[in-house]
Amino acid sequence: MTDSRTEPRLHGTGISLDYVVGLYRKYADDLRRVRDEQRRMRAEKPQLKAQLDDLEAEITYLMVREERPAVVVEIGSLHGWSTTWLLRALRDNRTGHLYTHDLIDNARHNVPADLAAQRWTFVQGDARQVLSEHDHKIDYLFIDAAHTARFARWFVSEIFPTVRPGVPVSVHDVFHGKRPWLFSEGRVVLSWLARAGIDYFTPSAAAAPAVNRSLRELKESLDLGEEVHTGRDNPMLFFRMA
Repeated sequence: MTDSRTEPRLHGTGISLDYVVGLYRKYADDLRRVRDEQRRMRAEKPQLKAQLDDLEAEITYLMVREERPAVVVEIGSLHGWSTTWLLRALRDNRTGHLYTHDLIDNARHNVPADLAAQRWTFVQGDARQVLSEHDHKIDYLFIDAAHTARFARWFVSEIFPTVRPGVPVSVHDVFHGKRPWLFSEGRVVLSWLARAGIDYFTPSAAAAPAVNRSLRELKESLDLGEEVHTGRDNPMLFFRMA
């Protein structure tokens, strides 16, 4: 018997395979350019560790392009790889601002100045304190921070209730395997989604192999198959707040 709390449910969310395929086709030319920019940046900044794999990074870029959020909140940036994907989407939209929260400021030293200018605010500190009673009107929420059950219990109880229905949310490092690790952030998030009756989407090779394969084939057909980053897990989970 399978545990329904950990099985990917890919339809009825507004973030489905069909939705993502449509975004790849719509923004293929822009995505090709951005992938080249990210590849060059990695070559120029070897200290910049890429924590997002290609599919999840590209889907993040594509969704920000399509949703055109005025305010993006990023919790966890490490060296700034996800930050630069988000900022390039805002740049290409010609609107929107990113607020990044992290304990360390490595991203501040790696994000190109022209990309950050007037569209990025970096806030150093513990997000649990800094975002307490925050006044952001969040239009896109991106979470890639401490992957512990304790941290997840904080954001599902304190941050999720402040996010309006329909707003896209992404949580990283959920599906490195078919199911989340025991006592992990992913277990907490999936339990919360099940209680809230919210479906989700993942391009994870382990949890959604057919989806992963379809997207890789699509990318090849669009001349987007060459890797930017060698990671292949794509463990991110995407959903819309209800």
